[in-house]
Amino acid sequence: MLRKLLISGLLAVVLAAPAAAKPTVLMPGVTYEKGVQFTPHGPVAIHIVRGPRPTGLYALRPTLSNEAIQGTERVTSMQKRLSPAATMVGVNGDFYAAGGRPSGVLMRDGVVESPPYGDRSSLGIAPEGAIDVRRVEFFGTWRGLGQRRTLNDLNQAPGPNGISLFTPSYGQTTPQQAGTIAAIIAPFPPTVPNTDLAGPVVGIAGGGRTAIPQGGAVLVARGTAAQRLVEEAPVGTTLALRIIFRPEWTGVTQAVGGGPVLVRNGGPVFRAQEAFTSSQLAPRAPRTAVGQRTDGSLIMVVTDGRRPGYSVGMSNFELAQTLVRLGAVTGSGLDGGGSSSLAFDGKLLSRPSDRGGERPVSNALQLAYYGVYAPAVTPVISPNGDGVDERQQALTYKVVRPSVVTTTLTAPDGTVPFAETEVPKTPGTYPVAFPPAPPPPADPAAPPPPPPAAPAEGRWQLAVRATDDQGQASQVVQSFTVNNTLGFTALSRRSLVLRPQGKATISAGITLTRAARMVVTVETAGGIKISTIAARAVPAGRYRVSWTGRVKRSLVYGGMYRIRFRANTELGIVELATKPFRVIRAAPVKKKPAKPDS
Repeated sequence: MLRKLLISGLLAVVLAAPAAAKPTVLMPGVTYEKGVQFTPHGPVAIHIVRGPRPTGLYALRPTLSNEAIQGTERVTSMQKRLSPAATMVGVNGDFYAAGGRPSGVLMRDGVVESPPYGDRSSLGIAPEGAIDVRRVEFFGTWRGLGQRRTLNDLNQAPGPNGISLFTPSYGQTTPQQAGTIAAIIAPFPPTVPNTDLAGPVVGIAGGGRTAIPQGGAVLVARGTAAQRLVEEAPVGTTLALRIIFRPEWTGVTQAVGGGPVLVRNGGPVFRAQEAFTSSQLAPRAPRTAVGQRTDGSLIMVVTDGRRPGYSVGMSNFELAQTLVRLGAVTGSGLDGGGSSSLAFDGKLLSRPSDRGGERPVSNALQLAYYGVYAPAVTPVISPNGDGVDERQQALTYKVVRPSVVTTTLTAPDGTVPFAETEVPKTPGTYPVAFPPAPPPPADPAAPPPPPPAAPAEGRWQLAVRATDDQGQASQVVQSFTVNNTLGFTALSRRSLVLRPQGKATISAGITLTRAARMVVTVETAGGIKISTIAARAVPAGRYRVSWTGRVKRSLVYGGMYRIRFRANTELGIVELATKPFRVIRAAPVKKKPAKPDS
């Protein structure tokens, strides 16, 4: 026992010191960082999103693949599809069966679309932004002309002698299933739990593939349940149904399945005693989790895995410890393995383990933002003609609700070449020209204005403020720098052949338009720094450095590398790297054996 405690304590210490990059702001109030945790079993790449309590302009919501229980869709695709309604960062959701049906609960805006799995935890979200992780069981009843009877399932094909309710969330038709009888109900209210639901039977069908009416539902039965449905639900009968949660889960309006519970009352949960096998929980694998801190702020965590040398993944308990280290007081796991994925605004942030990349999943859990949003811009541009970072990407902003918008583009000298003040905008994406276009002539007969001049060097800022039709104010600021200090990199060769006894070098040149404090490094093609080869003050003009392919007198491994120049000037720090080049380790020359004397 003592040995186990010591190992657990050592692991907690190791996991407590990740090497992380500086957090990146994804959208107002939400940051992302990627780090590496070094464990006795290998490195673990970990992706962390931190966001505010999901109220007001923010909401934590499940999203459903293709808006149907059947089928799957990538998290990035869901975000792109829903982008006009919100800006989202999210992770994969519940475990799912063949065909895409979630294994547990899916509830959106108080409407149940898939029932909870009572032997696993469900994650619920209240309107005030609180997360509640607990086991919730499903029961159901239906009643026609006879007594109240058991409803076995929701949006799932009934078993032998079973009966199930299908809503439009399932798809266009009920599944093909021999020996079934269907009662078509229209209209029928949304399936809110713990509430009496009623609707008239307008038709009877058999054999499956029964169309599910919009605003209605279909009750499908097999075996003895089918006989009772025929007898007790003829056309014209009003059917009464009830979707029951135990406990009632009062106040929860959004929910997604998953599990197991990872953090309870601020402590990691080692054994949740849920319906998972040890093979699902113990191995180090890609994992996904969501947690909430004492102040209500959110944490989303995805660990990459199954990639030796890059990331070995985590066990379920290591994931629980990580959530606690990040400050979570409650938290739950979600589907893992090849399903684990993290995405923002339709772009993948994590590195899924499947060979084909991101896996289509049943549903996702998204932190949605409803305020004004402007995509991140290129941090530094250098329109100097060298073909690198010549142009700023398009400056745009998006509003998802009718809003009154004020937009300003501020130049380095403090002037405002573009401004719009309190302009009503309908939902959509709007451009801001850069370089700023000159104002049109007042006289329509005057010649057209000249093309935009080259932008001034220095720091530019785009600021957008909006107040939507619900009175909620939001603001986004994006800054970038125009800096022509560095340009026109060149390499003396495309490859560097290294021999143990030989001497070989590769040179790199760059042009500076102003004096700078220069630091020159060598890095792998993936951006990992391996050596600093120069650090000095450099005047304007052409500057060259050389590298021998060695780090502390040892030859580097073969592979792709590049040389990066980093200049610190009065305009700030600007970097520029050469094109990648190949390092080749030549085999040592074997000496010929001396001939024996004759």
